[in-house]
Amino acid sequence: MSVNDYDAMAADYSADNENNAWNALYERPAILAMAGDVAGKRVLDAGCGAGAHSEALLAGGAEVEGCDLSAGMLRQARRRLGDCVALKQADLTQPLPYADKQFDMILSSLALHYLEDWSQPLGEFHRILKDDGRLVFSTHHPFMDHAQSGGVDYFATYTFEEAWQRGDQTVTMRFWHRPLVAMLRAIAQAGFHIEQIDEPMPLAQAREKFPDAWRKLTTAPRFLFFALRKA
Repeated sequence: MSVNDYDAMAADYSADNENNAWNALYERPAILAMAGDVAGKRVLDAGCGAGAHSEALLAGGAEVEGCDLSAGMLRQARRRLGDCVALKQADLTQPLPYADKQFDMILSSLALHYLEDWSQPLGEFHRILKDDGRLVFSTHHPFMDHAQSGGVDYFATYTFEEAWQRGDQTVTMRFWHRPLVAMLRAIAQAGFHIEQIDEPMPLAQAREKFPDAWRKLTTAPRFLFFALRKA
């Protein structure tokens, strides 16, 4: 089994993602709130996974397309979304299969921390966004990454690994830590202005359903959320 093997765990990951504290009651509502009113907008779900964000964007009245590197996750998304969303397999480290100025908004959930270099995806996002378009994304919080990885130099960009248990299999996940200043530099160099940076709290119902996760999510940084506008 390869590193970051979403194909191998697609079904188990999708099932867990549906109702857990981290995704269903924390990341997903937070990034969708940051996206705001999407009615009538053309939106790309970049790193769409099993399609939960796309489904919510559709419910909000958006015209949605999605892309993901994992064929297994795209199969899960197709089962969920039917033919309502055009889905493509795409690698965020490579040129994206979309035209210039095609989208009003790009939403990218928990995808960029898998990448060493942000210049390629952010440059492509800038290219395919319409003038004054918005990019909303979430990523690992660098303070969390550095603490959990046992890294020596917070200001370095480095990889670290975690073991995820999904279903009856253990999958090795590899992420890239980068300091906050490196994130801000990449954003500016790609031609975006920052509208908002957020460190949100989970939904209130997480307190009773997942008390351990609630304690962790409300006392230490986990994910970091950005809303950007194309300059």
